[in-house]
Amino acid sequence: MTRRETYESRTEAFLLPLLEQHQFELVDVEYVKEAGSWYLRAYIDKEGGITVDDCEIISRTLSDWLDKEDFIEDSYILEVSSPGLGRPLKKDKDFERSLGDEVELKLFKARNKQKDFAGILKAYDKETVTIAMDDGTEEVFTRTEIALIRLAFDF
Repeated sequence: MTRRETYESRTEAFLLPLLEQHQFELVDVEYVKEAGSWYLRAYIDKEGGITVDDCEIISRTLSDWLDKEDFIEDSYILEVSSPGLGRPLKKDKDFERSLGDEVELKLFKARNKQKDFAGILKAYDKETVTIAMDDGTEEVFTRTEIALIRLAFDF
């Protein structure tokens, strides 16, 4: 396990029972470097949406625990937030919740000179994702060729 994976996994293990207490859902934990700074991010959600107060409660408790455990070697910025509208679909529960919804999909490598696709999420399994295109056809993508898949949103 890489250092990043260890940090994410330990943080997730701490958060799961805490979030269950508050009837929140853990969407994702990520430890990433952006513009020269490390970030430990926890994305949480609940029925009806997460509020700033919800994030603050979890952030304070998580911050206290991280200070006590002190297992992250780098200096980092802690963020607890809602996953937002453009949240990527990563876990099976994300795909399950989004069946029948419009998604945007970006591939690592072009397929027929195209990297970006949009359609209705029809099916998924451990290896593939199927979307119905506007023309009525269905496209099946392997999860390994997908760089990003998220709910589509219009303004």
